[in-house]
Amino acid sequence: MSPMPRRIGLAAVAVAVPAALVFTGVGVGQASDHLPSSADVHRHSAHKAAAASDLDDPAKKEIAMKLVSSAENSSLDWRAQFQYIEDIGDGRGYTAGIIGFCSGTGDMLELVEYYTQQKPGNVLAKYLPALRDVDGTDSHDGLDPNFTEDWKKAAADKVFQDAQEHERDRVYFDPAVNQGKDDGLGALGQFIYYDAIVMHGPGDSEYSFGGIRKTALSKAKPPAQGGDETTYLNAFLDARKEAMKSEEAHSDTSRVDTEQRKFLDEKNFDLTPPLRWAVYGEPFEINS
Repeated sequence: MSPMPRRIGLAAVAVAVPAALVFTGVGVGQASDHLPSSADVHRHSAHKAAAASDLDDPAKKEIAMKLVSSAENSSLDWRAQFQYIEDIGDGRGYTAGIIGFCSGTGDMLELVEYYTQQKPGNVLAKYLPALRDVDGTDSHDGLDPNFTEDWKKAAADKVFQDAQEHERDRVYFDPAVNQGKDDGLGALGQFIYYDAIVMHGPGDSEYSFGGIRKTALSKAKPPAQGGDETTYLNAFLDARKEAMKSEEAHSDTSRVDTEQRKFLDEKNFDLTPPLRWAVYGEPFEINS
């Protein structure tokens, strides 16, 4: 699991808008006592019919990767992050790669295991025993002093780059997009799910992705259940914000307030460029 504010992590604390996004919206979390009006249903159906694609469309997926990288790395160049690695002091050990794989949360271990299946004898394979030992802790035992340099060496290997993308999709992207589709959400809603599962991890605990979704469902119905998309996504973002605020490392909610909530307020359910947003007070844009 990758806590979002990782890449700019501790430095972000001193920035105007930290790395987690704040959600501000009127009526957020308010569930309707009745089914949406026929006009609401028509509007939702119209926007779904007009949707260019879901988030797993290659162009939309590229946008999603850039949005996450803007929050985690202060950069739209997500491919430059294959070699990223540091301990940001969040209790998860080393955080690394394009999605913030962590030595303390198991996903880095699974990544290196998969990489070693694809390329036995790679430069990181020798760290597998240590990664198993430190799983669930913030320890560097068996990893220091050379793990970070060896990670950067591996990052130049296309096989390792492909392994990072494979594990990103398997653990985070595909489950989030599939759940978003099941809930009747467009590309924006699917991205909101993806960003949440990246930071909070899969699972059903209160502040995991499953727990956040459960809280949102207690407040509003998703479109697949006849609910209004805006109302539901606002409820989800409210629940996400509470999860972020529960942990100091994620207490900046700008990725919600000035990115995701902004797109939602603009009714850009399909994440259609041009997109303009800010995280940590830093502006970004995608024009095509």
